[in-house]
Amino acid sequence: MQPNRFKAWLTDKPAKPPLGTWLMTGAPSTAEAMGFCGFDFLVVDMEHVPIELTGAIDLLRAIAGTPAEPLVRLSWNDQVLVKRVLDAGARSVMFPFIQDADDAEAAVAYTRYPPDGVRGVAGVHRGSRYGRVPDYFKTAGEQIAVVLQLETLSAIDEAEAIAAVDGVDSLFLGPADLSASMGLIGEIGHPDVQAQIERAAQLAHAAGKPIGIVGPNPEMVKRFIGYGYDWVAVASDMAMMTGRALEWVTAMGGDAGALTTAAY
Repeated sequence: MQPNRFKAWLTDKPAKPPLGTWLMTGAPSTAEAMGFCGFDFLVVDMEHVPIELTGAIDLLRAIAGTPAEPLVRLSWNDQVLVKRVLDAGARSVMFPFIQDADDAEAAVAYTRYPPDGVRGVAGVHRGSRYGRVPDYFKTAGEQIAVVLQLETLSAIDEAEAIAAVDGVDSLFLGPADLSASMGLIGEIGHPDVQAQIERAAQLAHAAGKPIGIVGPNPEMVKRFIGYGYDWVAVASDMAMMTGRALEWVTAMGGDAGALTTAAY
């Protein structure tokens, strides 16, 4: 099995923060095209995109033929879902809405075989290259990256305890849900939200863990890098497509009405 480059970035800390984007269209052809655009990683989003496991596999296969690395965001911190996604070939997984160390411990346990965790055992699946990876059961955990998402003020308060859980490779700050938890939904640029975003990076680094984030545009993402974020994503395939479409419609004299470019 080839080394997990995404996990290596989390430990080696490249000179430039790895750059990615979200895949919101759920289309393999779009995922493949984005993989050839220079992004280091692409997020396969099973939380907010209506794709199930077979759709996720199609996206993983499409990305596999490109220079990009896939990161699968799960729909929930669920043992059965984690097992199925790992068996399907995901190696870097993001868990949404982690609130405390107990959530973090459960997430890590779901990705590890006994005695280190509770991942169910199957001999032949895509994750083990259909049984062709020697000693897969003993080595699989070494190549799995566990990313835990902080999405509320209370989660940020628990950031150091979450990061201290053995097996956690990185934290990730969700700015949209954070702003909502602060009563400022849709206002990630608000000074109070920005202060918490910066604080989350400081807490992660104090705990010795890298932290990632997503922003709506290059300007905002550059600000996040200035806060110390170690890996970053900008917008999504859908936002880029609709944003460009609206721009061209307007340039050609069309009427985009009250529509605005989506953040992600």
